[in-house]
Amino acid sequence: MEAEKIILGIDPGTLVMGFGLIRQQGKQMELMCMDVIKLNKLENQALKLKMIFEKLLGLIDEYHPDELAIEAPFFGKNVQSMLKLGRAQGVAMAAALYRDIPIFEYAPRTIKQTITGNGSASKEQVSKMLQAMLRFGEMPKYFDATDALAAAVCHCIDRGKDVNYTKPKKKRSSSSSDWSKFVLEHPDRITKKP
Repeated sequence: MEAEKIILGIDPGTLVMGFGLIRQQGKQMELMCMDVIKLNKLENQALKLKMIFEKLLGLIDEYHPDELAIEAPFFGKNVQSMLKLGRAQGVAMAAALYRDIPIFEYAPRTIKQTITGNGSASKEQVSKMLQAMLRFGEMPKYFDATDALAAAVCHCIDRGKDVNYTKPKKKRSSSSSDWSKFVLEHPDRITKKP
């Protein structure tokens, strides 16, 4: 029997931070839990960072994840927002490092591409695909939770390359889906731009 691995996914945020935990046993993965940490009622940035650290340590101590997968901040035009988001991500990473948990960072586009096959997929599309893959019922109130779960699943797929999950059957609809299928089936025939 192959060893069990628990992966904690984090979607960093300064108002709402998402988290999702999955268990990987061999080639199978299953949802353990997903939710958000609400930070919007705290006005002081330092108190928000303290809460992130404490809440994540609590999650780590409760579920004992083996690895942390975190969404990298995307570059925006608002420097203040980027600074705050970077601090939140740093504190989340510090909590994992404090418990000697390896960290793996994924760009939002990479996560979307891994989950849906489309790096420009919407949050709704990512959520629906996760729901089909992990067979959970009710969608969470915040996309931050499914974004965090997507980071964990992306890591699981990236590290395992052959993890089993139930993919929904797609209806043959457009030439773009035919192209996506061709690309997936023939990666050696695609030339990447430098």
